[in-house]
Amino acid sequence: MSGATSGEIRDEFLKSKMGIAGLAILAALIAVSVIAVLTIPVETFQEWNNPQSWISYPKVAVPVWVNLFLTEKIPEHRILDSPHTSSAQGEVSRTTGSFAFEYTYDGFPNDFIYEFTAEYSGSPLLQMYVIRPDGARIDLLSSSLPYLETHSSHTERVFSADYSIKKNVAMQSGVFDFEPGRLPPEEIIFSQAASNEPLKGRYVFVADTYHAGDGAKITDSRLIIGGKAFGVMGTDELRRDLAVGLLWGTPLALFIGLVVAIASVVMGLLYGVYAGFRGKKTDETMMRFNDVIYALPALPFLIILSITISNSIFVMAGFLMVFGWVGVAKVSRSMSLQIKTRGYVDAAVMMGQKDSKIILRHILPQLLPYAFASIAISVPAAITTEAGLSFLGLGDPSFPTWGQILHDADTYGAGARGLWWWIMPPGVMIAVTGLAFVFIGNALDSIVNPRLKR
Repeated sequence: MSGATSGEIRDEFLKSKMGIAGLAILAALIAVSVIAVLTIPVETFQEWNNPQSWISYPKVAVPVWVNLFLTEKIPEHRILDSPHTSSAQGEVSRTTGSFAFEYTYDGFPNDFIYEFTAEYSGSPLLQMYVIRPDGARIDLLSSSLPYLETHSSHTERVFSADYSIKKNVAMQSGVFDFEPGRLPPEEIIFSQAASNEPLKGRYVFVADTYHAGDGAKITDSRLIIGGKAFGVMGTDELRRDLAVGLLWGTPLALFIGLVVAIASVVMGLLYGVYAGFRGKKTDETMMRFNDVIYALPALPFLIILSITISNSIFVMAGFLMVFGWVGVAKVSRSMSLQIKTRGYVDAAVMMGQKDSKIILRHILPQLLPYAFASIAISVPAAITTEAGLSFLGLGDPSFPTWGQILHDADTYGAGARGLWWWIMPPGVMIAVTGLAFVFIGNALDSIVNPRLKR
């Protein structure tokens, strides 16, 4: 190991299929991390635990790609935020916003929600109706907006479960041979005449605002058609898009794993090399302290420290460093004992070089291949430890780590309810990330470890 140059180690590593596989997986994880940082706004990450930020998303919706494997297509959750708008000025002004879309699913939507922000004074009239694919028109709502004495903005959500909509739709359900009040509004609107089967085709939801004088201005509006499938990874009980959590969890996992592994290996390397080089009482004292730390049960201490001090992800990384260096220190100390007996180290001592210079220039460079292998092998332990603490509810809830996602899934009984898309992806990501570094670490270890090499 000591005679191998960095170029020789690199060439040997590139011959290892296991090492190449680990590098490929790591490159993919880094690419995912870069995509997450560049494409997902930081505000979305910061609002992970704010229910209001996810109110427009569905609860526990399956991923949309599930429809590729089903004969009966599950209704997808749709958020239409680009309405076709028009206005007509006159004694009574009218502003119209219409949402047109194709409905091609074999089930009924959960609901529909119309969200809007209007600027006006007085009390404009809001009318809503829908035109079905068969040309029939169903009036949904006719209501005055709250009175505003001065020209200002008003934001409101109109739900399909509102009493006025349910009443209006029920009164018109007889046109389609439905018993009034028997079905919810969304099923009546999307049903075929005299049938409880979905009517596929083009639907147009229209919202008209009438106002005397200059008219009311709709500054923002969108229509949400509630479905049972949404996004690439689905949603959880709190309506959060799990794809956001999984993407942001990747750079967080790499950050925790690499920072803890690098810091632990550097600490252990310096500690063990210094103890081995100094020898005698210094070595004895330092290694007895090492034995004390090594004998401490890490997980119970981490649990106690997380509860009593802080569950911040940065503090947790510090705790992991405290317990992660002792094993490296033992190995590096034994290597240091061998290296310090070599002639060039004795020559440096006879020339009066300082201990720090001898350690940094003559001993540590010999241990760098071992250090790189140790870092790679230590990363999975740090990631799984953080995930385990988060799963137990001791992690930082403000960060969407994979362990925190699994904790939330366990809290809401995702396993018992069959919500596999909430459980499997974070578990697979933890396993794949750990596997990448295990492959890299084992490939390096087989190169730098003489016994394994033979």
